[in-house]
Order: sequence, then C-alpha cells, then structure tokens
Amino acid sequence: MANTSSRTLRLLSLLQTHRYWPGSELAERLEVSVRTLRRDVDRLRELGYPVEAHRGVDGGYQLAAGAALPPLVVDDEEAVALAIGLRAAAQGAVAGIEESSISALTKVVQVMPPRLRRRVDALQAVTVPATTVDNGPQVEAGVLTTVAQACRDEERLRFTYVARQGEHSDRHVEPHRLVSLGRRWYLVAYDLTRQDWRSFRLDRLSEPRGTGARFRPRALPAENAAEFVRQGIGSIQTTYTAQAVIEAPAERVRATIGRWGTVEELGTGRCRLTMTTDSLHWAALALGSVGAEFRVLGPPELAGHLREVGARFTRAAAKAS
Repeated sequence: MANTSSRTLRLLSLLQTHRYWPGSELAERLEVSVRTLRRDVDRLRELGYPVEAHRGVDGGYQLAAGAALPPLVVDDEEAVALAIGLRAAAQGAVAGIEESSISALTKVVQVMPPRLRRRVDALQAVTVPATTVDNGPQVEAGVLTTVAQACRDEERLRFTYVARQGEHSDRHVEPHRLVSLGRRWYLVAYDLTRQDWRSFRLDRLSEPRGTGARFRPRALPAENAAEFVRQGIGSIQTTYTAQAVIEAPAERVRATIGRWGTVEELGTGRCRLTMTTDSLHWAALALGSVGAEFRVLGPPELAGHLREVGARFTRAAAKAS
C-alpha cells in the first residue's frame, strides 16, 4: 500500500479530472477502505482543495467545478529544480518515467505564477541536452535562470569568468544556447571582445547581468550548440580507458553499470569491465557501486585516484569511531 503522502497525491490526481467518483470505486483505485478515503479527502480539504461529497448509497466525491485551486508555492530555485529534474526525466535520464514526467511538468507549469513560469519556459526554450556521464560541480540557480532568460530574449550579457588556469576576466557576449552535458551546464555565446564563438562552463561564471541591448542572432559554426560544446571539450579534455577485473558475475555488473561500460565474462563469478571516461571520479564511483572485490588493470592514474579516495574514506571512518 502506498504511503499517506503519495496516496493523497494520487487521490488529487484522480479528482482533478473533475469527473464524479463513487466512493467505492475511488477507494478501490487507491486500495484503501472507505473510511481511509474519507480521511484522505479531509486532508485535501485542510490543504484548501474544494472536494464536494455526495452522500447516500451511491455517494462519492468530486472536485468543485471552476474552483480556484491553491497556488503552487515555490521560490525561484525550486522552480528551476522542478524544471531541470522533470525535463531530464522526460528525456530518458530515468528509464520508464518519461511520459509521467512530461505530464507532471505540464501540470506544474500550469499552476505556476507567471513570474516563475517565465523562468521555466526560458530554461526549456534555450537548453539543448547532450547525454553523457560526468560528475560536475553545481551551478547556482540564479546564474542558470539569468543566463537562460538572456538567451531567450536575445539580450547581450556581461559576467565574470574563471578560466581553467584560474584567470579571471570580464566577458561581454551574445548568448546563444544553454547546453546540459552530463551534470555540467555550458553557455554557447559569441564573445564580443574576442570576436569569436566560445563555450563557457556555468559553474565558472558569476555575476551575470543583462545589458538591455538586443542583438540579431549570428550563424553558429557547428551543427548545433551541443555539438559545438562537444568539439570544444574534445580538444582540451583527457580521456581515460579504465579497465578492471571484478570478482562478480557479468550479469550483476552489467545490471549495475548499464550502458556506461563493456563487460566481458572471464569465468564463473568473474568479469572484465572496460569504460571510456573523462572522469576518474566517475570510474571509481562505478567500480565501487558494484559492491565486489576488483583489480585495476589501468590506467595508472585510476589506481592513484583510488588510493587517494581510499585514504580519505579511511580518515573519515577513523574520526567517526
């Protein structure tokens, strides 16, 4: 049986069809008793939802026609979190819930205040997904929404940027698109100072501010924004081919790693895992998630990274004891 919170949400979802539900049918749908159903209906009323009850042998429930439902109370950061999470799920980041995520995102946007809805719409309109695996740093919600709105409104943008070498610089750009690449966000824009196209990691970008100046979009020198970012990353990023022998059945390792690696059976209860990644942290995380003994075949950098991580965990465990 579902817990009370999820059951209440399910009840609200059924009532929002605005059809009349006989009490017995509604209770059967929710797999609860009629008495429990009455308590759930009372809980919705306490939250401000106008649920009408019809008593008698054929008694049931219906959401009041034309009633104004309570507003969705979320701040800007929560609105961005909803948009990012549901949009990612709708694109297949979590298998099997794409249609439900699209439905949920539609419902959420419909009840959002116009100010929050504009931010969500801006984020959806200018983001190009490019699926990969990576463990990137977090981006402030305010940075994300400000940049997204500048892309949507074709408004020139100024911000401070920190390069890979740690150098700070002030940038003046014509923002084109946001690209979500794994867990990193990138801005593709035309740099007005350098007179060339650039991609900027949003976690290195601070104090973005619109200038009020509009611009006519230029032709991007790539098939799309995601491809432009990939080309730029490929020219500077180190790629590792990680290999390890794992003391676990191949089927178990495949079920854990999924499509992020190739698993070769070496015998009963043993297999070889091969992954191509630009993140040693991700390789360590994937190996650890299997929950079995393993031996690293390469590269040497991975073994060094595991030693560093292992020492860190050992120190943490010693402090906790």
